[in-house]
Amino acid sequence: MFLDIQSGESWESVEPVNKGWSSDKKYFVKTFSGDHLLLRIADIGQFDAKKKEYEIIEKYATLGFPMSSPIEFGVCNDQKNVYMLLRWIDGCDLETVLPTLSKEEQYKLGREAGIILRKIHGIPLEQEDVPSTTKKEKKLAQLARYEESSLRIPNDETAIRYVKENIDQIWKKTPVYMHGDFHPGNLIYTKDSSIGVIDFNRWEAGDPYEEFYKLESFGTEISIPYCVGQIDAYFDDSVPMDFWMANAVYVAQASLFSIKWAEPFGQRDIDGMVKRAERALVDYDDFRRVIPGWYKGPGVIE
Repeated sequence: MFLDIQSGESWESVEPVNKGWSSDKKYFVKTFSGDHLLLRIADIGQFDAKKKEYEIIEKYATLGFPMSSPIEFGVCNDQKNVYMLLRWIDGCDLETVLPTLSKEEQYKLGREAGIILRKIHGIPLEQEDVPSTTKKEKKLAQLARYEESSLRIPNDETAIRYVKENIDQIWKKTPVYMHGDFHPGNLIYTKDSSIGVIDFNRWEAGDPYEEFYKLESFGTEISIPYCVGQIDAYFDDSVPMDFWMANAVYVAQASLFSIKWAEPFGQRDIDGMVKRAERALVDYDDFRRVIPGWYKGPGVIE
């Protein structure tokens, strides 16, 4: 599979990386000169999408923060696959490290992440990438799939109603380039105690506020101070109410639909999503409030 990758001649070793939800095959590459690289391989049928992804990564790489920056793109395996070669970010998964740090350090790292996210959203959006539609209909259709399933959880009615009655609170902002999956599971705690960003394969152009709902799903269970810091820094310590209203819609919809989404992966993943949904119902008082109970105000960490 690797023989027709020209730079492969400089590789000393190639090891599979079995982490994440991406359909890409991922490998950790070590070169004879000691460099660490990430190789991502996909089916050739995804050539156009992967080429665009690589071009987006090139845009993000101009922003100056540590990330899996681009090195090489092409086809391999006798034209059967498309590949991209990226810098490997040395360090540990942030989601693993956060619980071991002081709350002050967790908050500081959250602020660093919020500043990085704001930089990504600040890249001028090319006209060809401006979305032709919003995601409102998609979100409602996904919610309907959950409603019609056998996986519904108790006391979900207020969350369902909140989404339907407030769907117009989303997609009010000018579309931006997004990371698409920005949470501690896709961030690296680097050797110099800063944040590196990885896994851009879910990039998109859309509502910047959609970037935050995964804090509820995958952030608060690890570090509330981090989540507070990311929000505070992104909004320069003045969080607008329209953000909270839109974020609550995203959280309510995703918390429920994620249960249905997890169904193909088995009962363990379903149970995990159920627990997250139940926690969201508590945090948002069954969506009778839009600011979650864990957020006490800018800079307030408990």
